[in-house]
Amino acid sequence: MNKKLLCAALIAGLGVAQAASAQEFDDRWYVAGSVGMNIQDSDRNTESTFAETLGFGRFLSPNWSLEAELNYQNPSKEGQPGLWWSQYGVSADARYHFRDADAAWWPYVRMGLGWQRHEEEYISLNPAVPDGGYPYQHEDSNLAANLGVGLQFDFGRVDLRTELGTRVDFDDVQATAGPQEDYFSDILASLGMTIALGPEPVAPVAPAPEPVAPSCADMDDDGDGVNNCDDKCPGSQAGQTIGPDGCPVPVSIDLKGVNFDFDKSTLRPDAVAILDEAVEILKRYPDLRVEVAGHTDAIGTDAYNQGLSERRARAVYDYLTGNGIDASRMVGPNGYGESRPIAPNTNEDGSDNPEGRAQNRRTELNVQN
Repeated sequence: MNKKLLCAALIAGLGVAQAASAQEFDDRWYVAGSVGMNIQDSDRNTESTFAETLGFGRFLSPNWSLEAELNYQNPSKEGQPGLWWSQYGVSADARYHFRDADAAWWPYVRMGLGWQRHEEEYISLNPAVPDGGYPYQHEDSNLAANLGVGLQFDFGRVDLRTELGTRVDFDDVQATAGPQEDYFSDILASLGMTIALGPEPVAPVAPAPEPVAPSCADMDDDGDGVNNCDDKCPGSQAGQTIGPDGCPVPVSIDLKGVNFDFDKSTLRPDAVAILDEAVEILKRYPDLRVEVAGHTDAIGTDAYNQGLSERRARAVYDYLTGNGIDASRMVGPNGYGESRPIAPNTNEDGSDNPEGRAQNRRTELNVQN
């Protein structure tokens, strides 16, 4: 067998170990031991014998383990009672385990390289050698390769494993006369166990999530129903009517300044600017519903003032609908005549109060929601 090719193959096998998987696995160091039968290569002319091993290793991933192992066997020579061919050594072995993370048992393959020591006893057939040297001993060391298959059973801290393999022992110098062997192939059948060291592995605890600062979209500091992101008036007071931008909406939009000529219900040019401002307010708050209400002072009869207030409310109503305000958002137009003054029409002495009457001649938009 070409020793260089075999060594290269084993080294390549050791090099294919993958990086540790993301799965959880027991990576504690362990001690291993086994006993079994060493069936010696027939070319040795030795009896098969018991073999013992002692190892130390760990799993590098759920599938790969690496182990250092000591071995010892002391077979006797066939037909030569009392003569022994002791063999012991050390090796580094990788095992690939065909298993899932939660498997209770699984098969594996083994491959490794080591160094074997031999102490061969023999009888010299050379008559020139004095009898006082009997028995003689040949000692040597050389490279060895391990190959095998096995089954491993998981019992927690202790695992049981059974294995069948071969050790290729590149012992190319023997004490026996005649042709020399280049190597020996011994068969090894063993039963052993591994014992994990240290405490049981604990699953990593996920770190507590970093506290997340509340978003302004989730906060409403003034309790007006509009979140802080959209609230342009964060100081709203309880009881105020609030628009979608968080700002208070006037309960009554006073159209003071929308004046009419005497006994007329036609809008004057100076009233248009005021009504345009009312249109902008209503467009800014599309959910706002208003009543269009007209009022007069106390000059004239009740019936006259009622009709006048209705005509003037109608003029405002028509202007608003003509400028894009949907009629469904308005109640009326309603006229209240002189029944709802906001200022005295006369002074305390009964004299006329022109300023008070001017305040009463008004048109209003009264908020309904």
